Amino acid sequence: MTQGETFSRVYTVSREHIAKHVSLEGTGILSTPSMIAFMEEASRIFLDGKLPESQTTVGVHIDVYHVAPALLGSQVEIRGRVLRDSGKRVVLWLEAWCGETLIGYAVHERAVIDKKEYASRITSMIATKMGG
Repeated sequence: MTQGETFSRVYTVSREHIAKHVSLEGTGILSTPSMIAFMEEASRIFLDGKLPESQTTVGVHIDVYHVAPALLGSQVEIRGRVLRDSGKRVVLWLEAWCGETLIGYAVHERAVIDKKEYASRITSMIATKMGG
């Protein structure tokens, strides 16, 4: 990845994405956890397209602000830009837009991992926790 490289991905706010505690009958607004999930998924998909098949990324940090609502059924575009790539870690600037309205932004860091090594590590953790 090169510094300044950009990407975007569009999501539709559906019932599973709404903040149920502040929703009105028949409508709702995008929850913060769902906006973060959109940001993380858009980042992972972009980075997966840049990495060898044997590698992927996992989120290790996100500093996010959710500054405006997006209604049920609306389109949310996640726009991202690579801030830094050390080879082992990638730092991204992310924005969530609903039409012309900025609804959220974040700095997100992802670690580059080898899929087989990671699977082996998780398998070992499970075996240890389960006693064998």
